[in-house]
Amino acid sequence: MKLTYKDIGDQLHLGKLISTHTIQTLWSGYGELVRLQFEYKSIIIKYIKLPKINNHPKGWNTDISHKRKIHSYQVEVNWYKEFSQTVDQRCRIPQGFRYIQEDGEWLIVMEDLASIGLQYTTQNASKNHLISSLTWLANFHAKYMGKRSEFILDIGTYWHLDTRPDELEALRDTELKNKAKQIDSILNNAKYQTIVHGDAKLANFCFNDDGSQCAAVDFQYVGHGCGMKDVVYFMSSSIEPHQCVQMQEWVLNIYFTALKKALKNYQPHLNSDTIEEEYRAMYTIAWADFYRFLKGWSPDHYKINKYSQDITKEVLASDLLNDL
Repeated sequence: MKLTYKDIGDQLHLGKLISTHTIQTLWSGYGELVRLQFEYKSIIIKYIKLPKINNHPKGWNTDISHKRKIHSYQVEVNWYKEFSQTVDQRCRIPQGFRYIQEDGEWLIVMEDLASIGLQYTTQNASKNHLISSLTWLANFHAKYMGKRSEFILDIGTYWHLDTRPDELEALRDTELKNKAKQIDSILNNAKYQTIVHGDAKLANFCFNDDGSQCAAVDFQYVGHGCGMKDVVYFMSSSIEPHQCVQMQEWVLNIYFTALKKALKNYQPHLNSDTIEEEYRAMYTIAWADFYRFLKGWSPDHYKINKYSQDITKEVLASDLLNDL
């Protein structure tokens, strides 16, 4: 890409470039996330460059995988262009400032959340981290409940069935494989569709110093879907498997309490009790759907555990599936 980081600072009138810091490289070597400190302001650059050799850490070096990633970066550009200009403190995201696309390269210039005190990530969530993240998800889902956009994925998340034929083919659990389409159909036909983050893991939330406030980042897989997909995925990333049984109701109660408050703010015409009833029924379905992906993608993954297995067994034996 011909444009330099100094050029970006000049275009945004940020003054002299003082320092650059690579925060992390992107999945499978597709680029990097960089913090640029200028004289007047710091910004974040997400720079995507298609690698010459696709080196997937799990060995899924397929054309489908490559095309999925390319599309996901375009979706993220669309998200920041179309959805990030208005700051919403209830479900804070970085504002997008500039978007550049050339052959095989993308560059997203965005707000540095550290400048508003949201500079911390964590691998060990406290209850504050859990509450603020679940509250963020509840507000995000309430805000976009029933909304649709041509600029994002028709079906959100990176693991939904239509984009994972190779992993389904590799799945050795015959019963789960045979009912995968039914599980997918139930989620896709839930009455209360919203916009889901699509990759709402703990690592994609930035917190203040005590974890009581947060913002979400990384919108490559944002799209339409049942909000429980985000809740399940977040729980799988933030709570140890042996604690999931005892934490399940606590997590759901925090989320639904926040969702009801959020719906009163964003869409008071919607019946929050009816939405909660449907979403609680979708919890195990969404977990079984994610488990289906994991078991085909990485059979030795730590998230394939007794809790996930027990929930999936419950779903496979349920009348909801058997009646389809």
